[in-house]
Amino acid sequence: MIKQCHAAGVKVITDTLFNHMSGMESGTGVAGSPFTHYNYPGLYKYDDFHHCGLTPGDEILNYTNRAEVQTCELLNLADLATEKEHVRATLAGYGNHLISLGVNGFRLDAAKHIAASDLANILGRLTKPVYISQETIWGAGEPIQPSEYVGNGQFRYTTLVKNAFLGQNSSISALNNFEKLGWVPGSQANVFVANHDTERNGDSLNYKSPYNTYLNAMIFSLAHPYGTPTILSSYSFDSTDDGGPDNGHGACSVARPDLAWLCQHRHPAVAGMVRFHNEVGDAPITGWVSPRDEQIAFGRGTLGFVAINNADTPWTAIFTTSLPDNKYCNVITDKHRGGGCSTGIFTVKGGRVIAIVPPRDAIAMHTGQVKEM
Repeated sequence: MIKQCHAAGVKVITDTLFNHMSGMESGTGVAGSPFTHYNYPGLYKYDDFHHCGLTPGDEILNYTNRAEVQTCELLNLADLATEKEHVRATLAGYGNHLISLGVNGFRLDAAKHIAASDLANILGRLTKPVYISQETIWGAGEPIQPSEYVGNGQFRYTTLVKNAFLGQNSSISALNNFEKLGWVPGSQANVFVANHDTERNGDSLNYKSPYNTYLNAMIFSLAHPYGTPTILSSYSFDSTDDGGPDNGHGACSVARPDLAWLCQHRHPAVAGMVRFHNEVGDAPITGWVSPRDEQIAFGRGTLGFVAINNADTPWTAIFTTSLPDNKYCNVITDKHRGGGCSTGIFTVKGGRVIAIVPPRDAIAMHTGQVKEM
């Protein structure tokens, strides 16, 4: 799979667990190995886990207590003692095995529950540097903050974007400069509209969100320069614990078409905006305008331009842009990726472009996709 992804120009980041093992008292692994809560033969034994003794059942109850958050158990999951040499060496060996398979990086699940110094030690043992994204959820008044983990590689982003697009005491006109909010620098932030947890627990938008807000938020995330954006590609669900479409089996064993797979990464607008993101690079925001709370437009230097209309009526305007004179494809609707346009052509002349942005929709153009003259 990794080779196939690389051949298609796609890098692979694995969702990786360094914090804990299982939450079951006993069971059998998918390869047939028996285990108990604190004993995994050939891997970990009782002394390789934290037994914090701070709360009933060693459960995390108080997120303002650093020791409790990082040495007690998250939802009964056996908490690895990541300060111990055997645990560190084992986790680093696991990471290096994944690297040997060709993975390009790790998303470290529950990173907040591991001391930043422990993570730094483990990551320092990797055979080569890879992309690292750490799950460090911000909490007001909590002692553990995302800034502690910057040295190793922004959950507030998901909430802010959700509230802005749903009009919950905010609007998209407020989504201009994130670094003025005191967040970590964009160069050190991994941002996303939703992940597999937040799409289920209500902390973010998801595919069920009304008024096309989920898609427009992904367009915004790929258009704005703050952070490295991640797009969730997931499946439909009716309840929080629903697994992926697999014919009722415990693991997916074959690749097959299934309408329950949402494949957000294949949506024409998302695919078009990924190329937009890559084309504009680190070009700054230019010409930000917001005539209404639910309408924003901005350029990315001389390389790109986007307008998002989160209102229920069309937005007709003569936009100012730094794009060079040319005829540009609307990459939100255009499915033609080999050059030229199949739909939606906008003419930039003298730093202006006339456009109609449909209700609850967006337009975007960049210098990498123009109409063939």
